[in-house]
Amino acid sequence: MLASGSAGNATLLRSGGTALLIDAGISARELSRRLAVSGLGDVRIDALLLSHEHNDHVRGAAAVSRRLGCPVYANRATSTGARLLRAVPRGALVEFVTGSPFTVGCLEVTPFLLPHDAAETVGFAVSDGRMRAGFATDLGSVTLDVLAGLSGCDLVVLESNHDEAMLSDGPYPEFLKKRVSSPYGHLSNSDAAQLANSLFHDSMAHLVLAHLSRTNNHPDLPLEAVRGALGPRCSRVTVTLGWQDRAGEVITL
Repeated sequence: MLASGSAGNATLLRSGGTALLIDAGISARELSRRLAVSGLGDVRIDALLLSHEHNDHVRGAAAVSRRLGCPVYANRATSTGARLLRAVPRGALVEFVTGSPFTVGCLEVTPFLLPHDAAETVGFAVSDGRMRAGFATDLGSVTLDVLAGLSGCDLVVLESNHDEAMLSDGPYPEFLKKRVSSPYGHLSNSDAAQLANSLFHDSMAHLVLAHLSRTNNHPDLPLEAVRGALGPRCSRVTVTLGWQDRAGEVITL
C-alpha cells in the first residue's frame, strides 16, 4: 500500500509480469517517489483501476496515466463523476461493468459493488489463477456483494476507518459524524473485525487494515478489534496497517 487514508489512496499489486495500480489519490510525483522508496521504481504499471470518484482516490489519475503511460479502468459512473473523459489522455480510458470480470495481462479482475456515498463505488478481487487478493477500502456496511467479493481471498485489504466512541466524542460536526457512521459511509473497527472473522479461512495469509482516520482512530484499536474477533486464529494470519504518510511493507504471497 503506497498511501491509505482520506488524504490519498494508492496500492500496487503485481504478479507474473503484470502490475496494477488500485486508485491514485496522490500526485504522480509522490507516487513515483514512494514506488522508488519501496524498491519498485522500475515497475511498469499496466493499468490503473479506480474504485470511485472521490478525490482521495482519483486526484492523481490523469497525471499518473500521462506520466506512466498506463490506461485507466473505471465504471461509467466513476468516469463521469470524476470527469475523467476530459482529463485522461485520449484512448487511455477503459470502462468496465461492475460485476463483470475483465483481464489485464495475467490477472483477472472482478469489480464488485460497495455501499458508499459515491456514484458506483467498487471493490476489486484480483486473481492470477493461484492467489486471490481482495480490496474494499471505502464502505459503510457489509452486504452480500461484499462478502462474495472478498470470499476465498489469500490477501484482504479492508477498511477499518474509525473507532465508534472516538467518532461520537470527537470534533467532527454532527452531519459529518452521521455521514461517516451511515451504511454508506465508512466501516468502523468493530464492523471490520466482524467482517474479517466472517472471511477468515485456512488459506488467508494476510489482512491489511486500511483507510484509518487520523482523527477518529488510533493504530492500536483496529488491531485489537481484529485480534478479539479472530481469537486464537489471529496467529495464523499476518495483520498489518495501511499508512497515510508512507508506503507500507512489500507483501509477498
